[in-house]
Amino acid sequence: MPIPANFESTLTSTAQRVARYLREVEERRVSPAPAAVDRLQSLGGPFPAASAGADEILSLLDEVGGPATVVNAAGRYFGYVMGGTLPAALVASWLTSAWDQNCGLAIMSPAAAKLEEIALAWTLEILGFSADWGGGLVTGATMANFCGLAAARHALLERAGWDVERQGLFGAPPIQVVVGEEVHASVLKALALVGLGRERVLRVPVDAQGRMRVDALPALDPRTLICVQAGNVNTGAFDPVAEICARAREAGAWVHVDGAFGIWAAASPQYRHLTDGVEQADSVATDAHKWPNVGYDCGIVLVREPRHLRAAMSVSAAYITPGEGREPNYHTPEMSRRARGIELWAALRSLGREGLAELIDRTCRHAQRFAAELRAAGHTVLNDVVINQVLVSFGSPERTLAVVRRLQEEGVCWCGSTEWQGQTAMRISVSSGATTDRDVDLSLQAILAAA
Repeated sequence: MPIPANFESTLTSTAQRVARYLREVEERRVSPAPAAVDRLQSLGGPFPAASAGADEILSLLDEVGGPATVVNAAGRYFGYVMGGTLPAALVASWLTSAWDQNCGLAIMSPAAAKLEEIALAWTLEILGFSADWGGGLVTGATMANFCGLAAARHALLERAGWDVERQGLFGAPPIQVVVGEEVHASVLKALALVGLGRERVLRVPVDAQGRMRVDALPALDPRTLICVQAGNVNTGAFDPVAEICARAREAGAWVHVDGAFGIWAAASPQYRHLTDGVEQADSVATDAHKWPNVGYDCGIVLVREPRHLRAAMSVSAAYITPGEGREPNYHTPEMSRRARGIELWAALRSLGREGLAELIDRTCRHAQRFAAELRAAGHTVLNDVVINQVLVSFGSPERTLAVVRRLQEEGVCWCGSTEWQGQTAMRISVSSGATTDRDVDLSLQAILAAA
């Protein structure tokens, strides 16, 4: 369908509506009102027979969809380790949608391919990895874990003389998978997707903060895949990666790091020590839509030896002729995909080294303040607040859940609940660069009132 003659005015109206939304989010409740959620039903019904113009669609989305959104674009959303969106990433997202580039092959979009390549190189530099590493951009940490584990599967079975991409897993030599007791669900899902199974794992005991105990590691060998954490989703704690990698190197095992958000601590001089050892791993999964505040979605897989990732993600077709440079779809499951590297490039370029470090430090400082004031009010903080995660108990499980429910219903801020080593807790994750001291003030008042 051709672009309408008045489409420029529609784009102007879109910009005005977006600006109004962002202007008003600070005064809105964080979770949508039940009435707004109920109105979403009006967007459904039988598939319409007649076409609708872009202006009508814009009005429906803005006036019906907008009020039913969760306001994680503002600074008082502390659930699920979700970052906000930097202004530069937002405008880059608009351009990316307008350009409508397919980032499968460089010949499809030289701009998208090059910006992705640059953004990945910057990510390696920020996180302290060698430029020899390679990687790809995917939807999120679940798919980044999938890609890293697929690369591990290829490498470990290749050593055993087995071509898993050609022969599959039927009859393949067994792979020993080692995880911590606090392994994240996304890693287990990824293990299932690559055919290694959620339950065919050896679970290593952890300490009171969720860190894997090196003294409890099983015997490792050249067909062992060990998954470690850089930032526990509840406590923020880091597994002793350097010690684990040293043991793995001696045995020829593969180390995969689930660093969904915590690994970005490497961008801060103050917190970089927490990530010591990750550069010795073989593969890493992380998200840019968490701490770096790139908009959804943007996950990253990084691999020490890129050939293993390319082998696991390889594709062959008569009409696909690779160029001489890096081809994006040789590093991810998708052949066709959105050019999300443009938004990653824009976010990193806008922050710079100093801005990214300041974002990490500031959100960690907010988390420390939440912990200190809740503790001072007589409530129990269950974790050592090493980065941006706070676990707080308000007494019994029933009372803690009631506080969380009351807080969510009120809408001033949003925190979720979790279970931590047999205790029910409210989880506060400070991941958005939009969070200000005022947001923390208002949120503390709301939490203490709910308690």
